[in-house]
Formats: sequence, C-alpha cells, structure tokens
Amino acid sequence: MKVLAINGSPCKGQGNTAFILTPFLEGLREAGAEVELFYTKDLNINPCQGELNCWFKTPGTCSQQDDMQWLGSKLREADIRVFATPVFFWGVTGPLKNLIDRMLPMAEPFISLRNGHCSKPLRQGTKPAKVVLVSTCAFWEMDNFDPMLAHFQTLCRNSGFEFSGALLRPQGRTLRNMLAKGAPVGDVLDAAREAGRQLATTGQMSPDTLKIVSRPLLPLEQYLDLINDRFHKMLD
Repeated sequence: MKVLAINGSPCKGQGNTAFILTPFLEGLREAGAEVELFYTKDLNINPCQGELNCWFKTPGTCSQQDDMQWLGSKLREADIRVFATPVFFWGVTGPLKNLIDRMLPMAEPFISLRNGHCSKPLRQGTKPAKVVLVSTCAFWEMDNFDPMLAHFQTLCRNSGFEFSGALLRPQGRTLRNMLAKGAPVGDVLDAAREAGRQLATTGQMSPDTLKIVSRPLLPLEQYLDLINDRFHKMLD
C-alpha cells in the first residue's frame, strides 16, 4: 500500500500540523504501509494557468515544467493521499491549493453522471485513491474546519476519489504546550497513530478515534484567556 502525504504548512515538520500528521503517518507505517512525505515549501509548483492543454493538446500532462512533472506520477500511483494543512484564513494554505489545482490532468475533460451528479471521470492510470485531511487551527470551535472539509468532500465526490475522513485538531498550539508541561493529553497523539493503523489495516478510521484527536483540551473561556495572554506577550 502506497501512501503519499503532502504537508502544506510553511513550518514543515516543526509546525502544529506536523504534530498530528507525524503520529498518523507512523501508525500507517507500523501497519505496513509505504509512506512518502513532501512539504509544499520545498516544492516548485506554479499555479494552474487554466489553458487546459492537459486535457486536449497533451492529454494527462501539464505543459508547465516544475515539480508536478514527477510529483504527479506519485499522486496518480498512491493508494492513499494525505493532505495536511493549518487553517490560517479558513482554507488550505496557498501552496497546497496550487498543488491541488494542478491535479487537473488526472481527470478526463468529459462530464459524466455519478450517483446523479455531474463529475469528472478519472484518467486511465490514476488510482481512485482514498483521501485523508489532516488539519490544525488556533481556534477553539470545530466549525472553523467546515469550509476546508466541504472542499475536500466535494473534490472527492466529483473526481472519483474516496474521502476517508479527517484528523482535525483545534487549539493546536495549546496541545503542544500542555504536553510539554505534563498534562494528560497524550491520548490525542495516540489516537492519531491509531487512526493510521486503522486506515492501513481496515481501510477506514473509527469515528470514536477521530473524536479523540479533536477532543476539547480546555473550557472556552480558559482557552481564550490563555491564548490571548500569549499573544499579548508576543506584542510586548
């Protein structure tokens, strides 16, 4: 089983997103999956130009010469695609959005009906892979992930991929700080690792496991006092 993970955080492996992504990928490896991880910050991927040459002039191949030339092949061959990103302004980071837009050559130009809904058939040679979202944000509420969730669910529904679920961690920075102080929050990281094992062995992640990944760490008012005090100190 091939897993391709893309981390769209500018902090790469040191960010809050990686704090959840790393144990998840470890769980996949422990269950026997072959995992590759790339960071958008290390990749040269231009925005889609919208000229649709990848559909009509050079079917399946983008005319731009950048890192999507080789990364596209890995994306097409992966059994599981993991997209990781922080929430900065209620969506995926810009570089990750560029990468997702450049996946257009994986689809045919034609429109077909799938379950009564217009969709794009996958081009031959592209696996109908499982897709997983991993995301963190500094906000307390889970609904801050809703725009991103809707994006990935729609992408999968209309392109023939299978959306397998999301590991969502609100109050992301607080988790790292609490763990460093010895607070009993290690179950969050254990659940992220378990979700990886579950996906590799059964093809799905337990909703109960994902709930642990997202569980509240502090009451809302206490969290607001803590995070705002930290921001005030950064301004001083």
